[in-house]
Amino acid sequence: QVQLVESGGGLVQAGGSLRLSCAASGGSFSIYTMGWFRQAPGKEREFVAYITRSGDITAYADSVRGRFTISRDNAKNTVFLQMNSLKSEDTAIYYCASARVVRVTANSYEYWGQGTQVTVSS
Repeated sequence: QVQLVESGGGLVQAGGSLRLSCAASGGSFSIYTMGWFRQAPGKEREFVAYITRSGDITAYADSVRGRFTISRDNAKNTVFLQMNSLKSEDTAIYYCASARVVRVTANSYEYWGQGTQVTVSS
């Protein structure tokens, strides 16, 4: 059983930056693709980014490509999401998740964190 704990959310002005972290425990972190998803009020959960086990392949939603960067440190069992040039539409709860496959669909991910709130004021 993998436990995931996100941190780093908060309130930031539009144009600002935040760095989210997700610490994993209880499993073999390096075997999993790690993803970030987000859910805004009244909307469905949506894919943000993923990174493969070794970190050699990343993918992003069109809405964040060029502004967000996903990375991981397998030695520290942690995945990161650097968010730059934040917009009000980035406001959401951000979740990290782990999967044994490389997918963008939320139902492919086995384990989920509790989420961290990101609020971008305009």
